[in-house]
Amino acid sequence: MTPAQQIAAAVPHPALLVSDDDLILAANSATGPLFGETIEGRRLITVLRQPSVLDAIEGCRRSNRAQETRYLTGNAQQDVTYRVSCARLDMPGLRGVLAVFEDTTDLEQAGQMRRDFVANVSHELRTPLTALLGFIETLQGPARDDAAARERFLAIMAREADRMNRLVQDLLSLSHVEAQERQRPAERLDVVELVRSTRRSLAQLAERGAVHFEETMPGTAVTVPGDADQLRQVFTNLIENAIKYGGHDCTVGLTIEGPAEGLGLRGKAVRITVSDSGPGFDPVHIPRLTERFYRVDSHRSRQMGGTGLGLAIVKHIVNRHRGRLRIESEPGQGSRFRVVLPAE
Repeated sequence: MTPAQQIAAAVPHPALLVSDDDLILAANSATGPLFGETIEGRRLITVLRQPSVLDAIEGCRRSNRAQETRYLTGNAQQDVTYRVSCARLDMPGLRGVLAVFEDTTDLEQAGQMRRDFVANVSHELRTPLTALLGFIETLQGPARDDAAARERFLAIMAREADRMNRLVQDLLSLSHVEAQERQRPAERLDVVELVRSTRRSLAQLAERGAVHFEETMPGTAVTVPGDADQLRQVFTNLIENAIKYGGHDCTVGLTIEGPAEGLGLRGKAVRITVSDSGPGFDPVHIPRLTERFYRVDSHRSRQMGGTGLGLAIVKHIVNRHRGRLRIESEPGQGSRFRVVLPAE
């Protein structure tokens, strides 16, 4: 192995050693997926064509100073971003530029997620805040002595303030769940009683929508390791969504199966299904339903008081319990949300 090859092989990231006349003197094995296996001895321009990277290598060669740039490529699943660091090598018998390609795709995606999150939270807060400020200004001015308008505006302001409060509570809940996601709960609890008590707590909401429940549950206790408060939050979210989005006079099904093998996990599992006979939705939405602030119908969701965070919270809670969340829906065929939890 030549000194150039030894230097390239010692780098833990894809690395190229390029001579002053633009020949590739050495490339480590990590460059194979990027540029192919047989690139040593070839002209750089025949292997790498992105101007920013070529300019960084040339700039490093001319100035004898380190240069940085980005290399953009992709695979079958996603776009991939590399940070390219170029450093000058000047050793007896070896002159050139060492270009190291560090995969920063995860960092780029995390940064984009943070930017999207801030933008979404700002957007969700802007509407109720604008309404509150507008009504306050009206109450301080033209409607100061209008009792009827004052009562109407105060009711709207209370509704908008409640919406902001729900959003803040969901954000805090999501943060709390994410912080605990690696801590598997050990308390054993009865999911049959938990689902039934959750359904009873939503009885008034169901009654207002003329919603009927159909239960298919074992007659005895079904225990799983879990966090009672968090699983109650999961079932509350799913049953409440079924009541709200199933439509007036719909039927909400509550089914518990197991514990048994072959329910979606290795070993024994319990499957809890919440279904509705509502309008359903296009399956194209399913992969994104658990994303923060993603909604199938944004206008209707906001009218219903949704924050767009409920299913994201459900996903993280189910993950903490080492379970699975399955969603099925077709237009006109209703929706089914299945939570699969390990029984042991």
